[in-house]
Amino acid sequence: MGVLLAAPARAAEVTIDDLVVATAVPAAERDATVAVAKAFYQFWNSGDEAVLKAAISDNFIDHTLPAGRPQGPQGPAFASKNFRSAVPDLSVEVVKMIVAGDYVTVHMQFRGHFTGSFGTAKGSGQPIDFIATDLLKVTGGRVTDNWHIEDNLTLLSKMGVAKLAQ
Repeated sequence: MGVLLAAPARAAEVTIDDLVVATAVPAAERDATVAVAKAFYQFWNSGDEAVLKAAISDNFIDHTLPAGRPQGPQGPAFASKNFRSAVPDLSVEVVKMIVAGDYVTVHMQFRGHFTGSFGTAKGSGQPIDFIATDLLKVTGGRVTDNWHIEDNLTLLSKMGVAKLAQ
């Protein structure tokens, strides 16, 4: 747990709108798990790889790995760099966090403005606002596993890359 000391201080900026905790989780374990999860989402707020390194395991596994993203702890850093090149002011709001033992389910809202590039598309400041849900496994004070789903259709529609049928 000593390795994570810097991350909870940085993660203090992340607020949780609705925290749901399984009653069987001892308070100290719950608090440690929440601190690790908050550090992971502070990384998504900032893109700061030092925060990511403190939050995830060297053996991190992305169970819903998108094509082109490297597996392992370098995957989230790769994704953040690429996404921030399109949406430099990316932020994440943790809307709901549910802790049950060593699993954390997080519903979040991503926001920002498409001012960069995404493939061949160039942003012109379009507001970006879409949801995502993660299921994290936390072991030994680090995120070891992630299963995630993003509302990519809404994201791509707001970027002007995909059109929704009317």
